[in-house]
Amino acid sequence: MLGNEALPIRCAVASLVFVGAATCLAPAFAYRPFDGTDAAVADPGELEVELQPAGVLGEQGTRTLIAPWTVLNFGLEGGWEAVFEGRGETPLGPSGPTELIDAAASLKHVLVPGSLQDKTGPSVATEFGVLLPDSTGNSGVGASWAGIVSQRWDWGTVHFNVETALTRDHHADAFVDTIIEGPSKWKVRPVAEVFYEKEFGLEETVSGLVGLIWQASDKLAFDVAYRHAVTNGHPVNEIRAGLTFAVPLRFFESAHVK
Repeated sequence: MLGNEALPIRCAVASLVFVGAATCLAPAFAYRPFDGTDAAVADPGELEVELQPAGVLGEQGTRTLIAPWTVLNFGLEGGWEAVFEGRGETPLGPSGPTELIDAAASLKHVLVPGSLQDKTGPSVATEFGVLLPDSTGNSGVGASWAGIVSQRWDWGTVHFNVETALTRDHHADAFVDTIIEGPSKWKVRPVAEVFYEKEFGLEETVSGLVGLIWQASDKLAFDVAYRHAVTNGHPVNEIRAGLTFAVPLRFFESAHVK
């Protein structure tokens, strides 16, 4: 387990490594800054990185630095993708130690190729995985399963997520989410997200997000968003900003050549 003093340094190093990797990019479309996801996976032999170098969350008089928030998507054959994610949290007011939280490992699979795969009709995918313990506290191991439906039109794209989980504290959890994006051909497109989540016996959250995604090129996308939520009757405000890029996996390409 990482020590509290080492975590901020390692988080900063990880951010620099990921940003530096952007010099050898492959095409990517951002699915930051959302809590939900889309019914698509990375291409085989591609590592797609979703990175938030820094964000700020305010709740009940406290501020927390969210840095880095990282999702690694490894494209596999047959419409599969391996996903590894987690984020660092450092209390700012009052200050406190950095924690690694919300770490998870999962598999995502496109069940029905559709408009996100340049075919007709909705794209349908599923994602299931293991929720890993936080770096501090007494959290355990959990599990999650989600169903995702996406449809792209000329005017925009809609993604619908339904997820159920057994949390790290072994509570049942339900999550329903809708993402709406502007036209995919726009260089800068507006985005919005609304979700409802209930962790039974513990908390209930209604959340709304608005933001922008700037497709700087077919190889790089930046995002910025503001989220306002109400959890158990008290407000939560969050600023998110990050980038998405993809890197070809050389060892995967070498294996296919052989």
